[in-house]
Amino acid sequence: MTTAQQPVRSGFDAASTADEVITGIDLTGKVAVVTGGYSGIGLETTRVLRAAGAEVVVPARDVERARAALRAVDGVEVEPMDLIDPASIDAFAAAFLASGRPLHILVNSAGIMATPLTRDARGYEAQFATNHLGHFQLVSRLWPALVAAHGARVVAVSSRGIRFSPVVFEDLQFDHRPYEPFVAYGQSKTANALFAVELDRRGRAEGVRAFSVHPGTIIDTGLAKHLSDDVLRAAGAMDDEGRPVRDPARQLKTVAQGAATSVWCATSPQLDGLGGVYCENCDISPLVAEADEAAWRVNAEIPGVLPYAVDPKAAARLWDVSERLAA
Repeated sequence: MTTAQQPVRSGFDAASTADEVITGIDLTGKVAVVTGGYSGIGLETTRVLRAAGAEVVVPARDVERARAALRAVDGVEVEPMDLIDPASIDAFAAAFLASGRPLHILVNSAGIMATPLTRDARGYEAQFATNHLGHFQLVSRLWPALVAAHGARVVAVSSRGIRFSPVVFEDLQFDHRPYEPFVAYGQSKTANALFAVELDRRGRAEGVRAFSVHPGTIIDTGLAKHLSDDVLRAAGAMDDEGRPVRDPARQLKTVAQGAATSVWCATSPQLDGLGGVYCENCDISPLVAEADEAAWRVNAEIPGVLPYAVDPKAAARLWDVSERLAA
């Protein structure tokens, strides 16, 4: 059975912070891997999981930069890995498996957004290759450690950017259609959500559950570096003085608020026995009804997920395609 996209009334909300949602949860003896765990909401996720007692490993494209960013977080292990380089993903996973540790929590927080058209060495469009396919390969390689945890959670950081595009199976790599940065970003974020759906279906019998999350809009994490100030002002995310606008009711959040849903999905006992769902504001999101879609698209205060981003058939198809692309 697929978990319904129905809120559980967690008691938290859009303004809740990562520290608040993990209060009272002891992660001593647990092992976590956080991609992107040295910047933005990934860094906050790392800090909070480590403070709760977890052993945290952060794979990083720039190891020295990661170590510098994590200097204030005691005891975090940093290892080299680049999500757009399949060989480096395999090497990271092989080293982790060789350590003999189970993997209780995997938070796929790294990502890029609205970049100019770039392709990896295989010719794959970079946002799809980084945000989805690299994480798909990482989970596949770390599968034995996830199973060995006898109760693991995988969190895929998606986005309300799902609204920009479904997964276009007929032209995943923009070989035949004009490239648009936000369309490519939306496709990759929809892929993140679909990945969680199918991963959960495949993993639940072995104790591996998966969730996707919309963290909110946090413009001061480096993710928005390819966007102009004019674009950010037009979106209401930046004021006239160039400062981030904070309004969690409109998904305009601080880093601490942005990391909260990832941490909640990774650790909360409220989600025991559940999985394969898209979450936001520290709760499971409702499905957006067709009649409500127009209002949802223009009003960030309305929570929800578009049906195409949690469609089990599309999720299974994406898994099969991803296996071929990552082979």
